[in-house]
Amino acid sequence: MVFQRLIWAALVTAVVVGSVQTGVQRWQAEPLILAAEAYEEQKAETPEPVAPAAHVHSHAAAPHGNAHDLANAWEPENGFERIGWTWVANSLHAFSIALLVFAVMGVWLYRRGASVGSFTLAAWVAVAGFVSLHLWPSLGLHAKVPGMEAAPLHARQVWWVLAVCSAAGACAVAGFARASWRWLVAAALLGLPFLVGAPQLKGDALAGFGPEARVALAQLGGQFIWATTWVALSFWASMGVVGGVVFQRWVRPGLLAVLTGAGVADAGTVNAVR
Repeated sequence: MVFQRLIWAALVTAVVVGSVQTGVQRWQAEPLILAAEAYEEQKAETPEPVAPAAHVHSHAAAPHGNAHDLANAWEPENGFERIGWTWVANSLHAFSIALLVFAVMGVWLYRRGASVGSFTLAAWVAVAGFVSLHLWPSLGLHAKVPGMEAAPLHARQVWWVLAVCSAAGACAVAGFARASWRWLVAAALLGLPFLVGAPQLKGDALAGFGPEARVALAQLGGQFIWATTWVALSFWASMGVVGGVVFQRWVRPGLLAVLTGAGVADAGTVNAVR
């Protein structure tokens, strides 16, 4: 019963949050991506060889493909088709994150009881999610528009995972531990990825572009960092608001009933929530 409620709650949250994220992306990030892709196509047409490096565009995910395969690879058309597939991807992403958020909120209820309301709890979990999955990794690895070169993909992936795990661990220690040393451990975890150091590109990120394209892409790159930040903020803000409402309405009563049956929560708390 609780599992069924959890899935439906995550689906409702995903539809709303995915729609919000798609709208903000179309308003903030998509114009920058389309503008950068125009310069990227110009770069692809130049015969000058470029040193191999990990590319921020999705084509880099196919290491065995040649230039002909990549040129003929399917991609959604600009307009309704692209918006539609973007919404599907955002909703699926929001569904997985909603399940994760509800799981963290459920663990809090199990460990700490119903001492914090669903809206407050969802807000704090959303803040932790924003810090862990966007803010902390982006401090070392800035978002890049298509066409800009970056450090090797594998090195970036490893450091990104380290930054996410460190920030999530710091948030978990600060939120769930009760000893005074938790703040010291959280600070150490937050500093760990920067002690290791984020991988940096050895070379020019705009190699192969002409002077006009370099100036334009540099400006687009700076704007894109802020655009992705606004997209992430809108995602986690809507996740906190919608997730708090849905969790309070559908998930929390059933979960507290289960915990009461297991002797974790008291019946008075469950009745008060209902």
